[in-house]
Amino acid sequence: QVQLVESGGGLVQPGGSLRLSCAASGSIFNIYAMGWYRQAPGKQRELVATIISSDSTNYADSVKGRFTISRDNAKNTLYLQMNSLKPEDTAVYTCAARYQFNPWDYWGQGTQVTVSS
Repeated sequence: QVQLVESGGGLVQPGGSLRLSCAASGSIFNIYAMGWYRQAPGKQRELVATIISSDSTNYADSVKGRFTISRDNAKNTLYLQMNSLKPEDTAVYTCAARYQFNPWDYWGQGTQVTVSS
């Protein structure tokens, strides 16, 4: 089992920045990939960014150049640095983890990000 706990959400003005954190615990030794999803009201959940064990990263087109996913293995923590935030980035952001060849089996509880003036 893997436990994931997000923090760092909040209210920010357009153009501002936020950094989300996701603390992982439990059976994390062989975790292959971690990622951030988001879901806005009335919309489908969207995969925002992923990072795999080789530190290869991928981003949704909507956040490329603005968001950066990273991790600190010593702290067992995943991050999402979000810059140049837009109102359309408003959503609940949730971190997720999976083992290789498995689906996204482990999820955090989510953290609200609201971009508004």
